[in-house]
Amino acid sequence: MAGGQVWEDETLAEWPEDDYRLFAGNLGPDVTTEMLEQVFGKFPTMQRALVVVEKKSGKSKGYGFLSFASPDDFLAAWREFNGKYVGSRPIMLRKSTWKKRDADIRKVKRLDKRAFIEFKSRRK
Repeated sequence: MAGGQVWEDETLAEWPEDDYRLFAGNLGPDVTTEMLEQVFGKFPTMQRALVVVEKKSGKSKGYGFLSFASPDDFLAAWREFNGKYVGSRPIMLRKSTWKKRDADIRKVKRLDKRAFIEFKSRRK
């Protein structure tokens, strides 16, 4: 949440809700979504990969996400690749906090809706 606004990445909203997701940080500018898919595709339950890019320039923001259907593949990928070079830099992996963030977004939206309804009722 920045400046009272909650940022929500619509591309991540399309991902499975019950997946096991890794945050991939310290990505070099040479790392693409396709590269992550190729590297982590060795894990049978790897579902999706994404390198987050700037909308205008299309340049990598230096981080991304990986989605796994199985906790075993999630842990194996984390153990095998954390700190290993993917492209020009060692990738830093950690458990994504997207579920907590998603719950926070829903809470803020509910509060905003309640505040709007209360505001409208006072104006009558």
